[in-house]
Amino acid sequence: MQTLNVLDNKFAPFNTYSTLSTDALIAQSFSNCIFDKQQTLSLVTSLQTTLDVEQLLQIFSMEVARYIDFSGLYFKSKSLHHSLRGSRKAKQKNHFELKIDKESIGTLSYGINSPISLTNHKVLEQLHHCLRYPLKNAIAYHDAIQLAMQDALTGLGNRRYFDEQLKRAMYNANRHHSLMGLVLGDLNKFKAINDTFGHVTGDIVLQEFANLLRQCTRNSDSLFRFGGDEFAIIIENANDNALVIIESRINIALTSNVILGKYQLGCSIGSTFMARTDNEMSFFTRADDNLYQRKVTSAAHLTIV
Repeated sequence: MQTLNVLDNKFAPFNTYSTLSTDALIAQSFSNCIFDKQQTLSLVTSLQTTLDVEQLLQIFSMEVARYIDFSGLYFKSKSLHHSLRGSRKAKQKNHFELKIDKESIGTLSYGINSPISLTNHKVLEQLHHCLRYPLKNAIAYHDAIQLAMQDALTGLGNRRYFDEQLKRAMYNANRHHSLMGLVLGDLNKFKAINDTFGHVTGDIVLQEFANLLRQCTRNSDSLFRFGGDEFAIIIENANDNALVIIESRINIALTSNVILGKYQLGCSIGSTFMARTDNEMSFFTRADDNLYQRKVTSAAHLTIV
């Protein structure tokens, strides 16, 4: 991995969401630049117009394309992994670690089919100097948005995030004519656990169940906690057996989990596939109705026993 070490200078670095003056950023990042001031000004101004990582990389890639031939551009940090739209597989990747004051922002990688010349390597270094502060701000913004969409206890998405993701996933499913499923889960006996053992134990149970859901689903599936003991899973690019498989995995995992088994925790599950005529409400309501019927059936069974 090649590391771009950024030297200290007289200009103060960005704070999160701050805006350093364009002239200061130009002077800071391009003190020995091979570009003229107009080129630098144009690039810096463009990069300061967005806090969206995808748009930022798109703007940056257009400038990079003037100097090197690459088929893919990828960025990875602690909190996100992004591939520029249209990236294709290449013979090799060149990796550059971007730093500010010795602190790593992340790794920028290029998919290339021929070596980068020494001259163009220097060009990339100077372009990276220009990118690093806008990229740092974009990452901070992304992290703040993710935090606002996250359930603090379990780390799963919250109800607000679910509403956004459901709308997005349904749009994509209709656009690509793909199968999409929705699974709703409601924990059984959770109130009794809270009342008997206390809320600390209840929190541990919820966290353990969230981990169980992660183990029972794919990385591409989206997991949510609505609050209380209600959970949801959005399954994109599903197959005909996806809902049955996930429900089976959850039930098996519940019986084998030491912590959850100790409290005899169960889960009622309702699920359905999206129909082309569905909107968000009709889709959710059908899964919720299925969940309600399951809970009624389960309660009746326990009463008989």
